[in-house]
Amino acid sequence: MNNTNNVTEISEQVLTRVCHDVIGNIGAVANAVELLEEGDLDFLEDIKSILKTSSSVLSARLKFFRLAFGLSNANLSDAMLVAKTAREYLMTIGNKNFPIELDMPLLSEKFARSALLAIMIAADTMIKGGVIKLEEQNNQLYIMAKGNVPASAEKLKSLRECIEFECEPQAQFAAVAFLKEILKDLGYGLHMSESNNLELIIK
Repeated sequence: MNNTNNVTEISEQVLTRVCHDVIGNIGAVANAVELLEEGDLDFLEDIKSILKTSSSVLSARLKFFRLAFGLSNANLSDAMLVAKTAREYLMTIGNKNFPIELDMPLLSEKFARSALLAIMIAADTMIKGGVIKLEEQNNQLYIMAKGNVPASAEKLKSLRECIEFECEPQAQFAAVAFLKEILKDLGYGLHMSESNNLELIIK
């Protein structure tokens, strides 16, 4: 990442996105603590439920963000841990009635971070659950997302513009901006095929 302005913009997008994705559950924890401080035991079971759910969501999301956006570390070489982290993240954003399933083989280490970011991008397009499938073939990574409900055509159009060209810095496309930048350093590019479903190719 050699362009200072670009790095700054991407950092701003990533930070805004991460904060957006955790602030709701942090607020829920704060509310639960406030109820505990008031000492009203009538809400004790509700408080326990809120704390359990919110802490689980925060833990799963922060572990995912640490691997996807953080400094490279040994965990990225553990393909089973990478897949587990991705599945636990998807459980926090999918409705229990419409889960997002993940069909992900054990990928080579060079694609570990790229896979996590691509999964995040794909999940953002899914309205009522579906399946995200990854395949590593011929030194390329394919990511396919098929939702139970078709993705918004407008959203796919905006996503394609950010992938194939450039777009204004937006938190919703933080993973796209970050992925494109790290792929440059690896000598790869990010592409999006023409399809009603989301299909990404890293090659």
